[in-house]
Amino acid sequence: MKETVHGGASAIGVPLATLWHDYYALTKPRVVAVMLLTAVVGMLLATQDGNIPWHALCWGTLGIGLAASSAAAINQIVDRRLDALMARTRQRPIPQGHIPAHHALLFAAVLGIAGIGILAILVNSLTAWLTLGSLLGYAVVYTAFLKRATPQNITIGGLAGAAPPLLGWTSVSNQIVPESLLLVLIIFAWTPPHFWALAIHKKTEYAKVGIPMLPVTHGEAFTRLHILLYTLLMVLCTLLPYLYGCSGVVYLVGVLILNGLFLQKALWLWLYRRPADPYGLFRYSINYIMLLFVVLLLDHYLAL
Repeated sequence: MKETVHGGASAIGVPLATLWHDYYALTKPRVVAVMLLTAVVGMLLATQDGNIPWHALCWGTLGIGLAASSAAAINQIVDRRLDALMARTRQRPIPQGHIPAHHALLFAAVLGIAGIGILAILVNSLTAWLTLGSLLGYAVVYTAFLKRATPQNITIGGLAGAAPPLLGWTSVSNQIVPESLLLVLIIFAWTPPHFWALAIHKKTEYAKVGIPMLPVTHGEAFTRLHILLYTLLMVLCTLLPYLYGCSGVVYLVGVLILNGLFLQKALWLWLYRRPADPYGLFRYSINYIMLLFVVLLLDHYLAL
């Protein structure tokens, strides 16, 4: 479909101001913002003296952000028919007819090529390859296959979403070290309780479109128990930076407080079966992961 401008509107009948906003929405900016926070913290933690190379910070953040935005757009292209049937996603640009799927695909390709190219040319090849693997893992392996194939989709596919702190770390150091993998492990363990809480909240919609999310295939009681069990696993994983010796008392105190609140919410979710609890845990989990990485950063700089 050819898109031309007529009196401030595109040929598909959407005002240009709205069209820009729609393309921005394709990138899932709030999700990408959380990913970039963890990536930047990974960059800062990779420095031993607190002086981060500015080229790595600027170009690394831009490249990772563009690649993540590309993966988000591909996710919406692949899921466009499902999105049109779900209340949570039917207002997205493609189901609304604001952006044709092939335009969105071109947009995603430009973002992805630009992001990987920036990382390969201006940062380092290791980060570029890892970012490409993360993009393909989320956009292809998870979205196109795992999401529709198994109720363990988010457990397996969560590895791609856990990569940003590693990508940030390698942007600065050009090497994979145990400390960077601990950051990946934390997000990997956090992802199931985070997403399964939303899956319970949106269970009816996932069942309607035939996506085998855990509460759809195994029931809410089973999912609530697994949220609690994975929360316990997450708590253990978040203690590893302190036990390994790469963080100090500031991080330990901060993460114990954050974990205590998360564990309380997960326990209440399992015990009381209140309708508001799944979404409440989901909302807290977003703040949790951001605050955890901020505490990691505070601990790092206070120790210098």
